[in-house]
Amino acid sequence: MNLIVCLKQTFDTEEKVNIENGKVSEDGAKFIINPYDEYALEEAIRLKERFGGEVTAVTIGTDQAESALRTALAMGADKAVLVNDERLFGDEFTTSKVLAAVVKDKDYDLILSGYMSVDNGGGQSGLRLAEELDIPHVNAITKLEVQDNQVVVERDVEGDIEVIESNLPILITAQQGLNEPRYPSLPGIMKAKRKPIEELKAEDLAVDLDQIGSKTKIIDQVLPPKRQEGRILQGEINEQVNELVQLLQGEVNFNG
Repeated sequence: MNLIVCLKQTFDTEEKVNIENGKVSEDGAKFIINPYDEYALEEAIRLKERFGGEVTAVTIGTDQAESALRTALAMGADKAVLVNDERLFGDEFTTSKVLAAVVKDKDYDLILSGYMSVDNGGGQSGLRLAEELDIPHVNAITKLEVQDNQVVVERDVEGDIEVIESNLPILITAQQGLNEPRYPSLPGIMKAKRKPIEELKAEDLAVDLDQIGSKTKIIDQVLPPKRQEGRILQGEINEQVNELVQLLQGEVNFNG
């Protein structure tokens, strides 16, 4: 079974975000595999262990993103592909076009990714990629079963569970709860250091740079306002209700 995992390197979720000149400062920051992509990677490795085949991890980024691919190899991925070309960096529209160019000629049964990245939360790249490849997709799954040439997946919907069946090949995006990602073993880490990583540039892909440019532009980035301290109302219930109404009316008037 051939599996492709599309992953992204993001800020460690424990990192403090700093904004400088309208951009997120990366000075001294720690980077990790996007947590939702890690669920996708773990699921791919489990499927390989059960059915055989190989797992290929693909990411778009700078030299720094190599560390995410090394982690993927240490966890159990067999191959890694790094698209390292600033001309190919962009929003979800650009990302899906580039990923499609990378994987369209590869032999795959299943493509997996996280349902969103924790840095921008767009949640579009995986679904756009499936549309580019003209294959079915299911978003934000919490359970996956492969039966012959079919998959049966579950996803949470409005407090209930939706069960979907589809034929392979298919693209699925992973939600928290799908599995518990493993830690790379020491032998896996040592082996990963020696494994080659395929690096691609725009010239290696059949893409028209004029046609894959970002459709969105970030104008500015700001931190959210600090949360104000809570206020405990005192007195009888009717007094508290009256005070609360007055406070809410004042907030509405203040916000226009």
